[in-house]
Amino acid sequence: MRVVIVTESFPPDVNGVAHCALQTARHLVRRGHVPLVIAPAVADPAADADAPCAVVRVPSLPLPGYPQVRVALPSRRVAAAIAAHHADLVHLAGPFVLGARGMTAAARLGIPAVAVYQTDLAGYARTYVGTGEGAAWRRLRAVHGAADRTLAPSTAALRDLEAHGVGRVRLWGRGVDTLRFRPGLRDAALRRALAPDGELLVGYVGRLAPEKRVDLLAGVCGLPGVRVVVVGDGPSGPALRTALPGARFLGRRTGADLARIFASLDVFAHTGPYETFCQTVQEAMASGVPVVAPAVGGPLDLVDHGLTGLLVPPGDPDALRDAVAALAAAPDLR
Repeated sequence: MRVVIVTESFPPDVNGVAHCALQTARHLVRRGHVPLVIAPAVADPAADADAPCAVVRVPSLPLPGYPQVRVALPSRRVAAAIAAHHADLVHLAGPFVLGARGMTAAARLGIPAVAVYQTDLAGYARTYVGTGEGAAWRRLRAVHGAADRTLAPSTAALRDLEAHGVGRVRLWGRGVDTLRFRPGLRDAALRRALAPDGELLVGYVGRLAPEKRVDLLAGVCGLPGVRVVVVGDGPSGPALRTALPGARFLGRRTGADLARIFASLDVFAHTGPYETFCQTVQEAMASGVPVVAPAVGGPLDLVDHGLTGLLVPPGDPDALRDAVAALAAAPDLR
């Protein structure tokens, strides 16, 4: 089968949409299919050297205030690439701007389309603009409503879509690479470097952006015998270095280096309330690390409260701090 993956983000970007699009392309190649990826252009001309399939880049601009995110510009290249690939199916990964054009092209060419809901755009509008949730949902309904099938990564996402009038929705869960993320990678030397006095290591891994609410870790930084480790980059980085006293900021990490950091943590803390799935929660659990996460969205499916981690009210810094303190005080729970 010949499949075109139209994605708003693709490596070298580091986020859930890019990760899922890459893994989908890899899986299709392994199964003998012929995928093609269409994604926004990036600055690095060698960005796709290690891609598992051909990648067509369309013109894009950096998002104002967040230059790491590129937004695709209207381009006829999308329809042309889909037609030239003789696609049997169009897979829209997190469709909004580029994906909407992919949906239009698929409909015009009479090609079935599957749309994947991966980004809580209404939540982002609330965070960055303070309004616009209604407009975001109208856009989502238009794109997903035109697709032959919408795939939701979690039960909460599925219910959210159905509540806002999106039909033909099915649950599409995610896996985790247990060969890469595993407890055996725990590194005593790394732990000594990060916590020379033997502190409990509490880590966050992800983008440093306002919607991720990493600032909620400030209370955790104040716990005695606890060292917060932050992995990732983004526009909130400078402010967070001030807001999280004593935290260690490691920047962006990937591959085996990231897996080693995960396995060396004592607790993984996720703070973002707008996760339709949350891959890092799965990666932490595969690494044998208990999770503290908000009781909303994707983590509701992933974290078995009291068994694999603790769920706390979203946006509550005291509850987050208390959950970490409870795990710190009871090693048998970890």
